[in-house]
Amino acid sequence: MSTVSAQFDSLFLDQSLRIDYVHSGTDTTEWYALEALIREPYWGGSKLNLVDTFMFGNYYVEVFDKEENLIYSRGYSSLFAEWQTTNEAKILSRNFFETVLIPFPKKKVKVVISSRNRNGVFLPQFSLNINPKDYFIKPAPKKEMLVHDVLISNKPEKAVDIVILPDGYREEEMDKFRADCEKFREDLFRFEPFASNKQHFNIRAVLAPSKESGIAIPAKDFWPETAISSSFYTFDSERYCMTYDHKTLRDLAGQVPYDQIYILANTEKYGGGGIFNFYCLSGSSNRLFAEIIVHEFGHGFAGLGDEYYDSSTAYNDFYNLETEPWEPNITTLVNFEKKWQHLIPAETPIPTPDEPQWDNQTGVFEGGGYSAKGIFRPSRDCLMHTFKGKVFCAACSEAIQKMINFYID
Repeated sequence: MSTVSAQFDSLFLDQSLRIDYVHSGTDTTEWYALEALIREPYWGGSKLNLVDTFMFGNYYVEVFDKEENLIYSRGYSSLFAEWQTTNEAKILSRNFFETVLIPFPKKKVKVVISSRNRNGVFLPQFSLNINPKDYFIKPAPKKEMLVHDVLISNKPEKAVDIVILPDGYREEEMDKFRADCEKFREDLFRFEPFASNKQHFNIRAVLAPSKESGIAIPAKDFWPETAISSSFYTFDSERYCMTYDHKTLRDLAGQVPYDQIYILANTEKYGGGGIFNFYCLSGSSNRLFAEIIVHEFGHGFAGLGDEYYDSSTAYNDFYNLETEPWEPNITTLVNFEKKWQHLIPAETPIPTPDEPQWDNQTGVFEGGGYSAKGIFRPSRDCLMHTFKGKVFCAACSEAIQKMINFYID
């Protein structure tokens, strides 16, 4: 099987093919069922870097032409993968709606979705032969909604395109949403390496009003009717605020070219979440707004893992300690030479003592990935650990920069 680096225009239209599917299973099983094929009017991704070079994420989508050449691939993660590590997944099965987006092919293709097993190996789980002339491919729903340009720097294929979606903002609160989007822009680019790369980002906001204001808090029996149905207590973790309504999310995002989705939830309550190449979400009125958005965007955009380990997350054995995690900023030392070893001075001990003398230095500090033992992080503190230092460590900064470069080349 060979990989080709053919020109985008010979393979694809400047549009997207959205593959909607249902992802179901338990803690140890999974299966897929096609929901719909949808033609979206924009392609926001690179037209040069069609084949993924990172191999990040719990899932991997590949597109092959009729000669079995790989013409497109991307890694991603999902809520389903996280749910599989919860206690609930041990006793029942659940459905999750998911989507993959690929450039719209000019000719027949085969799409393969693979899942990463506990040993870190991708195994094919679902395949689909697609004829782009199939009349069952539906056009994307047109939404009569305004779009607010928050920052426009370049063509979509030469920029990181973020779409911001509102949840829990009524029609009369759209001015607040616009202001929150402006704050998002200002705060994101306060932090390096985003600050030095502002010229490589586009940010657009879709003004989608909700019928009611606020975000669901199940433990308080508060269930406002909102555009995207975001809710705290995802997986029964109070601060984990996410949405299961991925279809509506994608319908709204598809009104503009996009690479990354960020949901601003109209709430003062602390919380949010971010999943690699899936979506990010956080409250818009919390005092830690700036730190939260860069932390969650670190997850969603660059695939960064959480470096904290004293959390109240609902996960069980999230990482296999005998396998190297795919996230670039945590390690089990199984295959550390592929991580940030090149950033560590020769005189630094590995593991590195978690003591003040090693503040602001790159090393290998035990504790991360929701585990106090067996998983290591690059620095004593980082925005992926706590918000005290208000900076990304060297390993996280390098990972973010590499991802920016991939999008803009």
